[in-house]
Amino acid sequence: MNAPMLTARAYHGHAHAAAPVDQVVLDYEARFLRRKVLQTEGGDHLLVDLPQTTSLEHGGVLVLEDGGEIAVAAAAEPLLQITGDGLLRLAWHIGNRHTPCQIEDMRLLIRQDHVIRAMLVQLGATVEEVTEPFTPEGGAYGHGRTHSHEHGHSLHHGPEHSHEH
Repeated sequence: MNAPMLTARAYHGHAHAAAPVDQVVLDYEARFLRRKVLQTEGGDHLLVDLPQTTSLEHGGVLVLEDGGEIAVAAAAEPLLQITGDGLLRLAWHIGNRHTPCQIEDMRLLIRQDHVIRAMLVQLGATVEEVTEPFTPEGGAYGHGRTHSHEHGHSLHHGPEHSHEH
């Protein structure tokens, strides 16, 4: 490695600088981290060393020690696209199973899961495999992480996510 490793110890849900100095492209699982070495699109190694495990969202930035920002982008990954009548009811069934879901006007997107897929087909949904970035809905606490092992973590990233308005 020719250049020293970059280090980021802070994360913000949106950019503050005019333009990020580089970007990391990560799938949904890789965007949930506390300490890890990543490679930027520009080829640099980036040590992410956050104070707590954090859900990095598409459009957020990792803040370098010198104040520069590295943009976070959601990578394309295999997903299930759900369409059909009663989309709200289908979304309820997905949420009832604590499955992260990207909610759009005409479709829902979830990570591939054969059990959930079978349930949705039985409910009359059309389910197709697609490959695209996954940016699920943030939960009641300002993040899209709903897995049981993540409960209890505080993933707030600043006053814009406070629910004490």
